[in-house]
Amino acid sequence: MSDTQEKKGWWRWGVNRWIVLALIIVSAYAAGLYPPIQPHVQLPAEVISHGPLFTIPGIGEIFMTNTLLAVLIADVVLLLIGFGVYRAVKSGDLVPKGMSGAVEALLEALYNLTEGTAGKWTRAIFPWFATITLLVLVVNWMELLPGVDSVGILHHSEHGNPVQDLGFAATIVEAPEGEHGEEAAHGEGEELFGLIPYIRVTSTDLNFTVALALIAVVMVQVIGFRAQGFGYLTKFFNTKTFFSVPIFGLIDFAVGLLELVSEFSKILSFAFRLFGNIFAGSVLLFVMGSLLGKGGLGFFQVGFLLLEFFVGLIQAIVFGMLTMTFMAQATQGHGEHEEAHA
Repeated sequence: MSDTQEKKGWWRWGVNRWIVLALIIVSAYAAGLYPPIQPHVQLPAEVISHGPLFTIPGIGEIFMTNTLLAVLIADVVLLLIGFGVYRAVKSGDLVPKGMSGAVEALLEALYNLTEGTAGKWTRAIFPWFATITLLVLVVNWMELLPGVDSVGILHHSEHGNPVQDLGFAATIVEAPEGEHGEEAAHGEGEELFGLIPYIRVTSTDLNFTVALALIAVVMVQVIGFRAQGFGYLTKFFNTKTFFSVPIFGLIDFAVGLLELVSEFSKILSFAFRLFGNIFAGSVLLFVMGSLLGKGGLGFFQVGFLLLEFFVGLIQAIVFGMLTMTFMAQATQGHGEHEEAHA
């Protein structure tokens, strides 16, 4: 290795480690100046627009919420990633580098999984598998970014905290006395404020998880009809042997009804699995950040961030793989119908 390469390697790794150490020291010092407070955890998404974006007849006014803004940002990120991969492919490089190479490796792994499960229906199923996985992955990982759930609009709240003016911004501080600063604030006539974040992780909103679950389950049925035609309905209403073999026919019919119920239960399973894991992870980050930050030990929260990194990845892959598996199963016929479509 030449002296230039050695110097370049030292600069890359040697300087970076000092930068990380400096950031840890600064964060610990800042936590001492402005220690975090116990956050307010809220289930519904908060409105951040001053008025309705538009009105849908029969439904009502639609407002901009912090989770809606987050999913719009995630959509833009996905479009930029797609454009970057497209440019990398068009450049002619045999081995894409950086982000493009990582995304290509992920998509190749997802395609191989789909091909091994769905066979000839891979081209129809893979776009849904990849899109859902990437969208959920980007949305889940947004909770790891600084400013998410921590930068927003201050609003009056009887269960809030006093506010300190920093000149360029304002921050909520913990009052020296009273629960949530209520006694100290009311004693001095000080107003209490809460925070409505501009961006909140979309997976912590049931509207998003239920909508994504509905799309996944509906497309499972669409793939099933594309593969088997109206014969796909025999999966739910099996009356082939209802009269010829009454006992077994009745059992088959009851099993079909259970299959119909299971299709609706998939919506709940999809929605609450993703919502529960990511919402619990966000609460964990809130609580550990408020506890560790007060003692100047905020850098220990990195361990919990790493945990949520893997939880977000696993939940995205699980959601996508279940969708892909259900779609592949929907393409497979049963009994005589399967032989007719072989």
